[in-house]
Amino acid sequence: MCQLLGMNCAAPTDVTFSFTGFAARGGATDHHADGWGIAFFEDKACRLFIDNEASARSPIAEMVKHYPIKSRNTIAHIRKATQGNCALENSHPFQRELWGRHWIFAHNGDLQDFNPVISGVYQPVGTTDSERAFCMLLQGLRKAFPGAQPPLDELFAALESLTREITQFGVFNFLMSNGQALFAHCSTHLYYLVRRWPFSTAHLVDADVSIDFAKYTTPEDRVAVIATAPLTDNEVWTRFAPGDLLMFQHGEVIAQTSVPVPQKVLDKLANPSLDASASAARGAARPGEVDAEAVAALQTWGE
Repeated sequence: MCQLLGMNCAAPTDVTFSFTGFAARGGATDHHADGWGIAFFEDKACRLFIDNEASARSPIAEMVKHYPIKSRNTIAHIRKATQGNCALENSHPFQRELWGRHWIFAHNGDLQDFNPVISGVYQPVGTTDSERAFCMLLQGLRKAFPGAQPPLDELFAALESLTREITQFGVFNFLMSNGQALFAHCSTHLYYLVRRWPFSTAHLVDADVSIDFAKYTTPEDRVAVIATAPLTDNEVWTRFAPGDLLMFQHGEVIAQTSVPVPQKVLDKLANPSLDASASAARGAARPGEVDAEAVAALQTWGE
């Protein structure tokens, strides 16, 4: 499948440290080499970089690692293609306009036999199930609130309802943002951490790189980082339970609900050998093995 990275902050913050480790998974430390992209919000608009080259070898990714663009909401994606060829139009994140703001979406998963009726202004450019899902989400939100954007709590409830419809078709891990909040949904694999005062030193999993955040932050700073697999090996990451839908704002979780996950997806989570497109992420169970951490998450989810 693919891998996701999101960052939601109390103050504009650059993602260069996390992206350095994340980009290595696009063809160096992992096999997600079918394209990548990253979007940085600045109020209601965003800077979007996409490339169908592997992020570990992309000159554009190298530029991003050394160009500290500061943003309150950032979404990045590295792709292992399951549907759609390796082409620029199939590279995530995807961008559209709704209610006078840019919306950004990235997906990790595989939606089988997913052919929603899409009409009007939201049409896919590429051939991925991910972009079809994004178009369906925005079409549903526009239909629910045709005049203007509702308050965030109403928006979150509508997004939950639409996610329930789509998740029936398969694995639907996603990150989505309009620059005001960041929404994260987990079918199988997703983690997050919140860095806050007093900050400490972090060390990347995928590169021998450390940073002492205490040197660059203030007591007012707070940063939530969301990723398919933990990016650092000396911080405590919280694993999403299957079905979790969270809304982040100002660097913390402000709303949370659970969306039922189909049994076929839960079976793939407990036994990755059932999923031919599963990631070979560091620490994942090998074919034939049971992911013990995933089973623990399933037990928690079922309680």
